[in-house]
Parts: sequence; structure tokens; C-alpha cells
Amino acid sequence: MSDAAQRLLGENLGQDVVVKLRSSEVVRGRLRSFDQHLNIVLEDAYEVAEDKTRKLGTVVIRGENIVLISPAPKG
Repeated sequence: MSDAAQRLLGENLGQDVVVKLRSSEVVRGRLRSFDQHLNIVLEDAYEVAEDKTRKLGTVVIRGENIVLISPAPKG
């Protein structure tokens, strides 16, 4: 992982993020931790699908499955 990516993720620890997966699923939660392989831990996570959400709790997502990580919109 590049230094810039590591710095940006570090700045967002404890903040809500949106993660898009290779399977086209979208997961939103609070970024708890990450490592050099982009494996991440989200707390209070839930899956977002069209007009529905599904509560997941604390999840570990392997970096190889992540397409995009973005700060979650406020509100």
C-alpha cells in the first residue's frame, strides 16, 4: 500500500467509511483498523442494498476484495 493511501486511511480511523467490494456489495461502517494488505476491520457495519440495509456488526474485510473505500457522506 502506498504511503498516501496509508496516511488517508490513518486519518479516517474512527470515522464512517463506505466500502465497495468486488462482488458489487456496499458496506458502511466505522473504520477500526487496517493493515499493509488493506485488510480492514469495520465496527457497526451494515450492508447497503438499494432501499434496504442489513446489520452486520463488526466485520473483517480482506483487502483483495475491496474495490473502493470512501469517507461516508455526513447525515
